[in-house]
Amino acid sequence: MLVISSREFRVNQKKYFDLIDNNEQVIVQRGKNRACFLKPVTDSDIYFAEPEIKLRLEQSIAEAERDELISVNKEDLKTLLGL
Repeated sequence: MLVISSREFRVNQKKYFDLIDNNEQVIVQRGKNRACFLKPVTDSDIYFAEPEIKLRLEQSIAEAERDELISVNKEDLKTLLGL
């Protein structure tokens, strides 16, 4: 894991983006008490950033915590999904 200054990052952005693409962890220190962790954006990051998806997940978690789960067998699931 690399910890670099924001100035170092600005000067050598390509270098650090290439390292991140090669699975290196990079943290950019911003002043005394702030830092940012850099990582590539994945499909799941984009998917879970959608407000509607996040709301549905939160609702599902709340239902599970209230023991309001419904069992669906594999064939019924295929029918529901139109497969």
